[in-house]
Amino acid sequence: MHGHGEGGFGAELVFLIPAAVAVAAYWAGALSSRSRGWPLRRAFLFTAGVGAALATVLNPLATLSHRDFAVTAIAHVLAGMLGPLLLVLSRPVSLALRTLDVVPARRLAGVLRSRPLRVLTFPLTAAALNIGGMVVMFRTGVFTAMQNSQPVHWLVTFHLVVAGYLYTAVLVGRDPMPHRAGFGFRAAVLIGVTAGHNILAKTLYAQPPPGVPQDAGETGAMILYYGGGGVELAVVVLLCRQWYVSTRPRGPVPSLEYPK
Repeated sequence: MHGHGEGGFGAELVFLIPAAVAVAAYWAGALSSRSRGWPLRRAFLFTAGVGAALATVLNPLATLSHRDFAVTAIAHVLAGMLGPLLLVLSRPVSLALRTLDVVPARRLAGVLRSRPLRVLTFPLTAAALNIGGMVVMFRTGVFTAMQNSQPVHWLVTFHLVVAGYLYTAVLVGRDPMPHRAGFGFRAAVLIGVTAGHNILAKTLYAQPPPGVPQDAGETGAMILYYGGGGVELAVVVLLCRQWYVSTRPRGPVPSLEYPK
């Protein structure tokens, strides 16, 4: 096991700097005159999303996750599922486009139209990065490597956050993006990834990763199944709501009565 600093903070403190800058920048934008009317609840969602991801690389969670597979599962749900959902709901790209000066806003718009981002935001690509990262994390040598190396742990966490954000944004995000697939396609992708996540959790229940005791593996798998299922249910509700809003009649409903 690699050292994280017993009872205190270790090298992971370096992540507090970009996290604090991101949160401060979001709040500054949300409170600026250019974003008049921007709901402050989104600023709280952004702060909570950053906090959820950050907690997984700071003590005590960072140290405990290398000793207890149940804590590893909690960290996975926080960094790869709950944190990204909260960040997506905060709509950071829309806020940036509204508050940035003209030149950086145009550059950001150019990135949003770029070919690489167009590929990454295709629903199947985002889904593959998301569920594929989970499988690689738990079912290859990456799991042992991240248990023994801080840099690998950080890289895996970074992938979980980015892939989780990308996948969630593609399904239910309201920020501008190159792809805006139809609701039916997004629903099919969501069903497939949810099924894959549940299958992975069940296989971990039956056969934990190397070095993980059976009882700890079972507990961690249940956390992945039910904790992850709760976040997935929230995504289902959001997608269904958006689908309903997009198809409900707009304007007055025509009368079915015959004219007199």
